[in-house]
Amino acid sequence: MSNPIDDVPIRDSMIRLGQLLKLANLVEDGVEATELIKNGLVKVNGEIDDRRGRQLHNGDTVTVNGHTVKVVAPEAG
Repeated sequence: MSNPIDDVPIRDSMIRLGQLLKLANLVEDGVEATELIKNGLVKVNGEIDDRRGRQLHNGDTVTVNGHTVKVVAPEAG
């Protein structure tokens, strides 16, 4: 059984990985985000990513501890 994917709306067309982890309440703070990312515990679109500044866009998924969220950016208009 797969876990549901939660949508995380963002204000702009892009958000950085460290910011998304905090916005989605997957971490308490930036220090925890940095540790998880540095230790290879964060997957972006199914691949481990160790860049805290990784740019995420509409439709990207991030998984931490088996919990997956999807970036939902406003439509360009």
